[in-house]
Amino acid sequence: MIDREKRIENAQPTKAEPPAAEGARSEPLETPDLVDRIQRLQAEFENYKKRVTRESGEREDRAVDRFLLDVLPLYDGLQLAFENYNRDHDANAFVSGVERIFAQFEQILTGHGVAQIDAHGQVFDPALHEALMSLTSDQEKNVNIEVFSPGYVRNGRTLRPSKVGVSQGPALAPEEEE
Repeated sequence: MIDREKRIENAQPTKAEPPAAEGARSEPLETPDLVDRIQRLQAEFENYKKRVTRESGEREDRAVDRFLLDVLPLYDGLQLAFENYNRDHDANAFVSGVERIFAQFEQILTGHGVAQIDAHGQVFDPALHEALMSLTSDQEKNVNIEVFSPGYVRNGRTLRPSKVGVSQGPALAPEEEE
C-alpha cells in the first residue's frame, strides 16, 4: 500500500498539448523577432499608403490634363478671333468665329456625357432643380415656370442643378380665400 501511495504522490498531472500544425513553428517567436516583424509590416503599410496617395494624385493630374487638351483648342480659337477682330474690325466674322467655338464647346461637353437639364415647364425635382423663388402663376403648383440658370447632368448624376422659379399655383380670388 505504501508503494501505491508513493506512486500517487510522485505522479504529476500531465497536460494534453495540441499537436503542432504541419509547417508551424513549434517554439514561440522570440520577442525581438516579433517586434522586428511588426516594425517591417508597419513600414510596408506606410509605404503602401504613400504609394496609393501618390498614384491617386497622378490619376487626378492625368484627368485634368485630358480635359485641358480638350479645352485648349477653344482657347486658341478665341485668341485668334480676338486678334483678327482687332486687326480687321469685322464684327460679322468675329461673331461667326465665336459661334464655331461655341459649337466646339458643345461637342466637348457632349463627348464627356454632359447634358443640359430641361427644367422649364417640368415638375420641380430637388435632385435636379434649385428653387430661387416661388411665384404665383396660372401653372399648377410645383411646376418650374422660370429658369434663371441652366443645370447640367453627367451620366445620370447632377453636376449643377437648374436655378428656377417655381409656381405656387393660381392666385386665389378674395372670396376663395375665406
